[in-house]
Amino acid sequence: MPRRLGQHTVQFPGHPLSSSRQETSSSRNSTLLRPELLDHNLPWLDDIVSPRRPHHLPVVMTRDEVRAVLQHLEGVPRLLGLLFYGAGLRLLEGARLRVQDVDFAANLIVVRDGKGAKDRVTMLPATVKAAIARHLEGVRRQHESDLLAGAGWVELPDALGRKYPNAGRQWGWQWVFPATRLYFHRETRQRRRHHLHETVAQRAVKEAVRRSGIAKSAKCHTFRHSFATHLLEDGYDIRTVQELLGHRDVATTMIYTHVNRGPAAVRSPADRMLGA
Repeated sequence: MPRRLGQHTVQFPGHPLSSSRQETSSSRNSTLLRPELLDHNLPWLDDIVSPRRPHHLPVVMTRDEVRAVLQHLEGVPRLLGLLFYGAGLRLLEGARLRVQDVDFAANLIVVRDGKGAKDRVTMLPATVKAAIARHLEGVRRQHESDLLAGAGWVELPDALGRKYPNAGRQWGWQWVFPATRLYFHRETRQRRRHHLHETVAQRAVKEAVRRSGIAKSAKCHTFRHSFATHLLEDGYDIRTVQELLGHRDVATTMIYTHVNRGPAAVRSPADRMLGA
């Protein structure tokens, strides 16, 4: 069939290989014919432009908007919101945080197995340090109660549970934000606690944004965008922000410079002319 396809067929609107369809660029790129895979000489393929992935600027809240949203959060969602904004954590990175990865002495948080299966280190904000410590006191009491009831297990990464059978009950491996209910794991016959489900934070942030009255479509990840943008506004270099965010390529971090030093940083000629 590829031998019978011509340039007009590929570029015809509505054809599965057409670049005019309303689908993602990655989907269209995966559909385009590649001569080296066809074992045919198709010179007209050189004239077909591969669609580029669109670049969308992130939604960023001002400092006052962040403060307004946080004021409408309470309990665990507030602690998570402070970690999203104060440490640049992603939603699941916050939900999956383990007790041993919060270093109160060094004021650090170790993010394990983040996006791209990478570990990284970020700061433990001083403004949330005492609240996290108080929260963990309650979590520890709950864990001790679980142990007495024959439970107290958590899921361990990879094959660690087979190598260290009792590690799943140790305090250091417990979730900082555990679920409210236990569940029964059939394979191991353990009564475990999962980490807090991410929808708890998502619903709370959505309601806080609504109650704060800000017009932006802010979500949990918007705190992370704001974290990066505000660090750049405070004069921290792009490489430092890249490491804190865990970006592989600095080009990904550079998008925040467009938000930070974009059109808003330029004085309009109309303002200069009219003296605004």
